[in-house]
Amino acid sequence: MAFLDKHAILEKSPTLLLVASLGVVTIGGIVEIAPLFWLENTIEDVEGMRPYSPLELAGRDIYVREGCYACHSQMIRPMRDEVERYGHYSLAAESQYDHPFQWGSKRTGPDVARVGGRYSDAWHVDHLMNPQSVVPESIMPKYAFLADTVIDGKHIEDLLATHQLVGVPYTDEQISSAYADFRVQADPDEDWDGLVERYPGAVVSNFDGQSALTEMDALIAYLQMLGTLVDFSTFTPDASR
Repeated sequence: MAFLDKHAILEKSPTLLLVASLGVVTIGGIVEIAPLFWLENTIEDVEGMRPYSPLELAGRDIYVREGCYACHSQMIRPMRDEVERYGHYSLAAESQYDHPFQWGSKRTGPDVARVGGRYSDAWHVDHLMNPQSVVPESIMPKYAFLADTVIDGKHIEDLLATHQLVGVPYTDEQISSAYADFRVQADPDEDWDGLVERYPGAVVSNFDGQSALTEMDALIAYLQMLGTLVDFSTFTPDASR
């Protein structure tokens, strides 16, 4: 009862309540933030992670522009039902080059963090053209216009340079080769050895089956790499973190 009486003093005094609240928030903030100053990196380095290739990066921008993130998260939580359905739980390193990242829990459609390689290019084309043709119960809108929208990549070097400014480790070689890499990734008949050397694991394909390079190509290139860069059969979490 004595404790409750003392608590009433705080409740009746706005000034004391404000001071006490600020004290609690300050202590909590210090406990959460201070340890970060003693860490060299808050993200565990994971073998295989790399920046997006120019075409993948353009596809990601289309993904964000069309609001795909509003229905599809890219965050598999470490819960049994999610891991069994989608695959290994998401790592912070997998989103370290994302601006902005696509984490979340809103799932009108399934999580796509591990969608890369699960379906063929043709399936993705059909799904984007008419989602109900492959998933009858889907309420996803049609994105057929992507196959009719040609992209030239004339600003792709500037896009990579901008991401470099905010910390994405694109090299000067990658930036100077961006336009060529942008076009060759969707043309398997061209010399794409340099592209794969700069971006290991990049999928090279005429994604939408058309001769012109379209937004459909870029979006599918992005989707086909999601979740494919880390070899989880050899991944061992850093126990010191």
